[in-house]
Amino acid sequence: MTSDDSGYNLWFLVILNSLIFIVFAFSFVKPKTKLDWRAFGGFAAFIIALFTEMYGFPLTIYFLSGWLGSQFPNLSLLTHNSGHLWQDLMGWQGDPHLNPLHLLSNVLIAAGFILLYQAWRILYAAQREHRLAVTGIYARMRHPQYLGFLTIMFGFLLQWPTILTLIMFPVLAVVYHRLAKREEKNMTAEFGDEFLGYAHRVPAFIPRLRHTRAAP
Repeated sequence: MTSDDSGYNLWFLVILNSLIFIVFAFSFVKPKTKLDWRAFGGFAAFIIALFTEMYGFPLTIYFLSGWLGSQFPNLSLLTHNSGHLWQDLMGWQGDPHLNPLHLLSNVLIAAGFILLYQAWRILYAAQREHRLAVTGIYARMRHPQYLGFLTIMFGFLLQWPTILTLIMFPVLAVVYHRLAKREEKNMTAEFGDEFLGYAHRVPAFIPRLRHTRAAP
């Protein structure tokens, strides 16, 4: 398998694309605490695993080659386009980058980064003033950064599903949930009833459609 005929073994693209998304996310998140670094580290590991299979070595295609070959005998498994598994499974024709799920994935990835940016902007200001972040997106959910990471990763799953990232996604969802709980314990210890009142009004991950005002 060579990069000339398959679109794989392009390790420069693995490194370049991984760095672009990781640095982009880092510029929004600005991790400071151990919890921040753990959340960001899980996201970075997901991104590296994704682009390794997208441009490096197609491990998922390799494991599924027998089944894919029997189900889709005319499919050239060693081409880059065959990595768009949803395109093959749904029987869609044409450019895989234009199929409905790929387009939806682009929307979700962009939405996730927008959510990270909105969360970081408000959280950074609150941390500088040593107060709770309760305005903007934080008036609708308590953990928009974690939701932003999960939204980006789910978008990539729609775009390029792999065995490893399909395993990693639910694991990271559990990790983020536990990190959120630990973060809330720290906030309760620091802000006491102020945070407890905020947590009672505002949901953790599923955003309220209506703006929730901070209690006086």
